[in-house]
Amino acid sequence: MEGRPQMLLVMGLYTSAVLALGFISRRYQVAASSFLEEYFMGSRSFGGLSLAMTLVATYVSASSFLGGPGAAYKWGLGWVFLAMIQVPVAFLTLSVLGKRLNLAFRRMGAITVNDFLRVRYGSDLVASLGAVFTLVFFVAAISAQLVGGARLLEVATGMSYLQSLLVFSAVVVIYTSFGGLRAVVWTDVLQGFVMTAGLFVLLFAALGAGGGVGQIVSALGREDPALLSPFGPQGFIAKPFILSFWVLVGFGVMGLPQTAIRCAIYRDSPSLHRGMVISTLVLGFMMLVVHLLGVFGRVLVPGIDVGDKVIPTLALKLLSPVLAGVFLAAPVAAIMSTVDSQLILASASAVKDLYMTYLDHNPSPGRISAISLATTLGVGVLAALAAVKPPQLLIWINLFAFGGLQAAFLWPLLLGLYWPRANRYGAMASMLVGVLSFVYLSHYKISLIAPRVHAIVPSLLFSLLAFVAVSLITPPPSEEELKPTR
Repeated sequence: MEGRPQMLLVMGLYTSAVLALGFISRRYQVAASSFLEEYFMGSRSFGGLSLAMTLVATYVSASSFLGGPGAAYKWGLGWVFLAMIQVPVAFLTLSVLGKRLNLAFRRMGAITVNDFLRVRYGSDLVASLGAVFTLVFFVAAISAQLVGGARLLEVATGMSYLQSLLVFSAVVVIYTSFGGLRAVVWTDVLQGFVMTAGLFVLLFAALGAGGGVGQIVSALGREDPALLSPFGPQGFIAKPFILSFWVLVGFGVMGLPQTAIRCAIYRDSPSLHRGMVISTLVLGFMMLVVHLLGVFGRVLVPGIDVGDKVIPTLALKLLSPVLAGVFLAAPVAAIMSTVDSQLILASASAVKDLYMTYLDHNPSPGRISAISLATTLGVGVLAALAAVKPPQLLIWINLFAFGGLQAAFLWPLLLGLYWPRANRYGAMASMLVGVLSFVYLSHYKISLIAPRVHAIVPSLLFSLLAFVAVSLITPPPSEEELKPTR
């Protein structure tokens, strides 16, 4: 393709900058008083802008930049309206979890979400159960992101899917493994700005190519009036599905470990308040624009067989090689920023919650550094192997992983912070009932409440009932367990 060398040069420079940040941040681990605090928490030192950008960049993933626009390409403006449910997610998470969870982590000296569960419920078993679920669902989630990154490089570079998967996986696994959470946050800030700028550029290019919003909407209506309906063709986006989507990508996001951990790494209260405002504004802009572009692609680049390719295809068609390289760095950024967060948390669960709990309670700094590096690399390789044979729309893998993590962690986190009667038996019952019911209902595609209600809704209801019932019929938690959350 003409101009491809210039485009690849721009993307290569961006990737080099990301890798450089990863290796620079490695120096902080040498100077830190605690390797674990620095590698997995960034020494809890991040300000409002960093908090906002890392929260948004972690949330805005391959599903948002590729899968979501692919769905909008297929189902029209109704999917754009649906996607806007996600706008208040960052504000909701930081307002509900931000202060309480941060204080609890500091009082406990917690490094991971499962550390919090261990101390709050006074149980290694609760924390270990959480660690296992974290690893299982994060491998699926990371795999979905690697699929998105590989498809992006496949379109942009002309390489095969497997070659693209190898290159993309290698870059993100290397800088995360060496840099830890500080590298993750630093690159998230860079990637947040790249994503915002890239969306601005492509939006104006798409509006220019389509003759403005009016012309594009008219063309959509001529093709199929249902593309302009809030409910999409064949009424696909029904009210029960909207409720499910709000739970899955809205309220339930508070139960995601990669989101919850962001509430524990900011520096002070002013940082939290600034982060709430900035993250909401940035997330609202990104969600609106990226999904609108998916709909516009239906007119501008018709006939795409795999919806996940609509955004890179638009960029290649509408932008100059240099601008295309700048823009394609945006979904690369979105995917990298999600993979690195999930990768570092999966590693933390394996090292802190399993290895240090059962195998070596007090490893030397050199040993823990080597194990952390090897674990992060190992999880990345495992996820890459799982991504070798991808589905048509990766959004469904991502939503499955989202649901599994929420079913495991939402109520143990929320009730652990806000309900003094919550105990270890209720937490274990909630995690097991939530995950098992979610996997069962998802696998057999059973809708218990109404047609098109996602499995996450009944699963969260079952896990809540199990938590409350079991907690009330078993002994209450000790004062020692409650102390850090008061």
